[in-house]
Amino acid sequence: MGKTLYLKLNQISEIHEKDVYLKDIGELYSDDSAVLNKCKVIKVKKISSDRNHRYVGSVLDIIQLIADEDSSVQVENVGETDFIIDYKPPKSPNYVWAWAKTIFVCVVCFCGAAFAIMTFNNDASVTDVFREVYRLVLGQEAGDFTILELSYSIGLAVGVVLFFNHFSKWKLNTDPTPLEVEMRLYEDNISKTLIQNDGRKESGVDVT
Repeated sequence: MGKTLYLKLNQISEIHEKDVYLKDIGELYSDDSAVLNKCKVIKVKKISSDRNHRYVGSVLDIIQLIADEDSSVQVENVGETDFIIDYKPPKSPNYVWAWAKTIFVCVVCFCGAAFAIMTFNNDASVTDVFREVYRLVLGQEAGDFTILELSYSIGLAVGVVLFFNHFSKWKLNTDPTPLEVEMRLYEDNISKTLIQNDGRKESGVDVT
């Protein structure tokens, strides 16, 4: 009687070795440990390139490889039907370059956010609004700097920290931050585009 192998492929897997095995791109389960161990070490791809590259594959190719290894194994796919191998050659980390990129991004984000806030304040005439509120509440004209500007600046900084739900190594709660959500959406869109483009090229329909 044939054995059942449950296969759950990842949508995208980051690989650093040129020999890619089935266990590297997904999770496997079977009641038969011999079948499980044998399928885990099935070689899915041999990468010949020495540069970063993404390869698209199909679960049908994986099923064919498993059948070639053992035709009595019945595969139940519970994961992705198409997958991506993101190959990145192993290399020693360059901390100087990583910190330089981090600092550059921080400076760009800081300057961009500051410019956006200043242009919004000018467009909305926030200074005039504060002066009018100060005059209506206290009955006198405001000076160059009042408690309103101070509380507005502090509230803006606190609001940014609360909104992004992340300050240094600490999180205010277990929810993902808005930046994490946007990054996951971006990665999902990249993966879907790579898979769709690969299908179009194979069928000879590629508008690019």
